[in-house]
Amino acid sequence: MKSLRIGTLRPAKGATHPRKRRGLGPASGTGGTAGKGHKGQLARSGGKVHRWFEGGQMPLTRRLPKIGFTPIHRVEFQIVNIASLGAFEKGATVDRAALHAKKLVDRKNRPVKILGMGDLSVALTVQVDAVSESAKAKIEAAGGSVTLPTPKEYRPRHVKKARA
Repeated sequence: MKSLRIGTLRPAKGATHPRKRRGLGPASGTGGTAGKGHKGQLARSGGKVHRWFEGGQMPLTRRLPKIGFTPIHRVEFQIVNIASLGAFEKGATVDRAALHAKKLVDRKNRPVKILGMGDLSVALTVQVDAVSESAKAKIEAAGGSVTLPTPKEYRPRHVKKARA
């Protein structure tokens, strides 16, 4: 009996089938049309049918009704609850960068909103994009302060920009 080594491993007899080499004449077993049938889209070079094609039937994406609405100017806030702010030391400044460093928010460049779930016992200086009324009351009751950015002033379309 031969020794069994990694270089001597072979599939069992009859377990594999030789691949068809298309377009190599009658001897290959797929001569003439190379296994693609006669004419039609699939016989042409570059001819494909997309996975979602349903044979000319009205496609599923068009059969189903359109639902919902996404407001284009919606601001998606990253939410942080008051209870999570206990991770900061007394007198610390809580802003996006500090929250990101403590892994309380995922992204530094998205706006953050503080919500009032939980309690706060340390005085903090909070500088984020939005704070709920209950969260603001709890932060100020603990001796901290809340600073929000000044809201953007939008210029009506018919008013020209001020020259600098």
